[in-house]
Amino acid sequence: MEIIRVKDAQAGGEKAFELIKAGMDKGIQTLGLATGSTPIPLYRQMTGSDLDFSNMTSINLDEYVGLGVEDEQSYRHFMNDNLFDQKPFKETFVPNGKAENLEAECQRYDAIIDAHPVDIQILGIGRNGHIGFNEPGADLNGTTAVVNLTESTIEANKRFFDKVEDVPTKAISMGIASIMKGKQIILMAFGEDKAEAIYGMVKGPVTNHVPASALQNHDDVIVIVDDAAAAKL
Repeated sequence: MEIIRVKDAQAGGEKAFELIKAGMDKGIQTLGLATGSTPIPLYRQMTGSDLDFSNMTSINLDEYVGLGVEDEQSYRHFMNDNLFDQKPFKETFVPNGKAENLEAECQRYDAIIDAHPVDIQILGIGRNGHIGFNEPGADLNGTTAVVNLTESTIEANKRFFDKVEDVPTKAISMGIASIMKGKQIILMAFGEDKAEAIYGMVKGPVTNHVPASALQNHDDVIVIVDDAAAAKL
């Protein structure tokens, strides 16, 4: 696990962009993408660049159950707004949060992941150590599934909604095993509220109490952190 320390989130986004550009120069085909505030500086670098993503495929980590592209708080809408509308990809995949059969949608998504092996997977990390929506207690061998969101995750995400009651309580998320299929993983974390999770991920035991700790078993993980997030390392 390589740790790269940066000044702030902006510098972190720039570094992640450099790594993606280097990968594209070597011919990578598929990016695994994340939502939330952490990757926004990266997406700004991507949309402001002259890179052409029209031959690239993207696969997103997750989507809220019950929200579709027309919902401004859906992750499909987030990705369109922050990246895809400005930098079109050949194909973009986000779980269908409005699928009638959620179990079948999870199976469909795992088939997509298998058909499009992820070259670089972008991750953030939750305060409780979750990656994707794999909350503490998640199966470290799990694949795409419908998950219940913890109170802390709902609380962290309420800032994107009018009121906490509007935050969905379930999501479709790639599982830990699905995420681990990525050939290279770039995880970004900024701010002191991520310091405990980063410590558990890097220094703690591999345990489903800190789902991100599973990344210790991956061969190629780059962690981009500012000093505040790295404070306990």
